[in-house]
Amino acid sequence: MADGTQPRTIYRRARIRRARVVGLVVVISGIAGLGHQLSGSPSTASSSTTAARGPAVPGTVWPASGQAAVQLGRSRIEAGPNQHPAPIASVAKVMTAYLVLHDHPLQRGQDGPTITLTEADVFDTDLRRRQEQSVIPIADGEQLTELQALQALLLPSANNIAAVLARWDGGSERRFVSRMNATARAFGMTRTRYTDPSGYDDATVSTAGDQLRIVVRTMRLPVFARIVATASATLPVAGTVHNTNTLLGRDGFVGVKTGSDEAAGGCFAFRAIRSVRGKRTTITGVVLGQPGDDRISAGLGAADAMVARIAGESRRRPPILPGPPPSAANR
Repeated sequence: MADGTQPRTIYRRARIRRARVVGLVVVISGIAGLGHQLSGSPSTASSSTTAARGPAVPGTVWPASGQAAVQLGRSRIEAGPNQHPAPIASVAKVMTAYLVLHDHPLQRGQDGPTITLTEADVFDTDLRRRQEQSVIPIADGEQLTELQALQALLLPSANNIAAVLARWDGGSERRFVSRMNATARAFGMTRTRYTDPSGYDDATVSTAGDQLRIVVRTMRLPVFARIVATASATLPVAGTVHNTNTLLGRDGFVGVKTGSDEAAGGCFAFRAIRSVRGKRTTITGVVLGQPGDDRISAGLGAADAMVARIAGESRRRPPILPGPPPSAANR
């Protein structure tokens, strides 16, 4: 009897051992898969921080020159080809505005603290004007509220006010720029380097994909979104200043910031609200390095055409309204 049952006993024990081994392999595989999901690649990690996926971006939407990136709704950021660190001109001012509003938040209806301009600010402005930078007129002793300073920074794209805000917020431009770079690193903008608060310095470089990260974050600030959706504002000495974004209010465009100079070409961080496949969709994007004699119009035109392609429009687009003279650098 014992001899008859021993093979079956050994067989049962072998089956049990095999079952345990298979179960252990399944558990290990599950743990490995979970670990892969948790660690992920940088692109996977960044996409998981957004909400529901939106419609995919077809490869035909990208401009023929330069580089671009886009986000549809709250989907993950889609970056086009040719992503590389390049000068971004006044698109850099989005980060400047973000840090100022982070440190000095404004609620609806608030003007914020008052900033008194000095003789040194006037001297700096005169120097920048001689370099044909984008500036607004100021006076020694003039007082700007935080809101007015941000309007000057973002609408006419005043480089002199970018420097004023950097010194006011950070104590010095050097310390403020250091914070710009620290913030970029914290936001995963790994191919970005800021060297000044206005973007006039060609060594301030980034990619379209990196800049879209800060644009999306900054557009969540209601005060910023309202400013960049404003066509004009009135300042104490400069008087009425106008938004360089001449697409504003046309075809669903609601912001955000132009940039242009010889090294950067035409640049534009933008947001438009359009129908995409029958659904009202927020389209946020960045175009960099667009060629053309009127660099601002080149950036605006590339974004306009890109949004039209995303919306599935094949009709001929109306001409972009002319921007400021090309000699006014870094708008």
